[in-house]
Amino acid sequence: MTDKGQIIKGIGGFYYVETAGTIYECKARGVFRRKGLTPTVGDICTFTVPENGIAVIDAIEERKNCLIRPAVANLDKLFIVASTKLPQPNSLVLDRLVAMAEYNDIEPIMVFTKLDLLPADEIAAVYKKAGLKTVMVDYSSGGGIDELKELMKDAVSAFAGNSGVGKSTLINAIAPELVLETGEVSEKLGRGRHTTRSVELYNLPFGGKLADTPGFSSFDIETGMQIKKDELADCFREFAEYTPNCKFTSCAHLCEKGCAVVEAVKNGEISLSRHESYKALYEEAKNIKEWETR
Repeated sequence: MTDKGQIIKGIGGFYYVETAGTIYECKARGVFRRKGLTPTVGDICTFTVPENGIAVIDAIEERKNCLIRPAVANLDKLFIVASTKLPQPNSLVLDRLVAMAEYNDIEPIMVFTKLDLLPADEIAAVYKKAGLKTVMVDYSSGGGIDELKELMKDAVSAFAGNSGVGKSTLINAIAPELVLETGEVSEKLGRGRHTTRSVELYNLPFGGKLADTPGFSSFDIETGMQIKKDELADCFREFAEYTPNCKFTSCAHLCEKGCAVVEAVKNGEISLSRHESYKALYEEAKNIKEWETR
């Protein structure tokens, strides 16, 4: 029997493929190893189930995207979670995640938690101005939970953000059926403990899938997920309105005379914190070797 499904988990050389509510344990054909291709959670694949023996993955469909750390493919939406306090939001981490999502054709959505400790209106306004969807979550009233469910419906989603911002708590509020383990924030370090270890796709009761992605806080320079400096501006969507008006086509949008982006920052049309993050990421990108982006 040959069928098509989605890889929902991979462990110890075995891949678990779901199709029509049934999960098959599969091995991958040697051809993938020879091609340097590794089946990844989220992949849509064709597999064969023999009468006797172990099912085998025969082919992997072209991916919409594929992240390396965490290893997950075909994400539709990345919910970037920030707490207003404990830990305090780090704009560079948030903007790095937004840029990474934009670069990989994943829709970034900002989620702000712990509103009982401190309002999130000021930081949320930065991302609303940038044209990103923002959701405010208030556990005491349940505010924002239904909005998140609607956004996650019929999509493959993941949550990202610094440790301790409450990703697991948020997921438990959205889909308590999953009962993901939560960890307390370390007051000494101001961050949380990693409580999950491997990527897995879960079916959501209201439709869609959630990728449980441990350690997903920011992209690592060792992963090869780096953005070239000439492509970075495209990952800041609010720049698009202004870049055609720059005096020079080679403008880096840092501090050049005649730069429409810099002028927009001065006029308050682009948030200063977003531009500061762009400049920091640009400096990092300048040091990336060509082979690291392949």
